[in-house]
Amino acid sequence: MARFDRAAERLKRHRRIRKKVCGTSERPRLCVTKTLRHLYAQVIDDEAGRTLLQATTLDPEIRGDVSGPNVAAAEKLGTVLAERATKSGIEGVVFDRGGHPYHGVITSFAEACRKGGLRF
Repeated sequence: MARFDRAAERLKRHRRIRKKVCGTSERPRLCVTKTLRHLYAQVIDDEAGRTLLQATTLDPEIRGDVSGPNVAAAEKLGTVLAERATKSGIEGVVFDRGGHPYHGVITSFAEACRKGGLRF
C-alpha cells in the first residue's frame, strides 16, 4: 500500500496551478510560501523574470509582533505587503497560493491584502 505524501501532493497541486497562473508587468503574480516557522510572500513579474517586492514574517516590522505562521501573522504580512505594493504602484495581482489549500492562514493573508488595497 502506497503511503500518502503530503508534500508531494502539494507540489503536484502547485505545478498544476502554475500552468494556469502567470504574472505580467500589468498584473504580477503574488506568490505565498508557508513553512513550519514562517510565511513568505513575493510579487513576481514572470515575463521579465524578476521579483518586484517581497515581505516575510522575518522582516523587523513584523517579527516582533507575531510568532509562527498563524492567522495573526498572515494578516500582518498581508497588510504590510499590500502597503508596499501600493507604494510601488502595483494595484492588481494574480494570486498564487502555492498549492496550499485556500483555507486558514492563506485565506487570512489574501483577505488582508484585499483590505490593504490589492485587487485579485
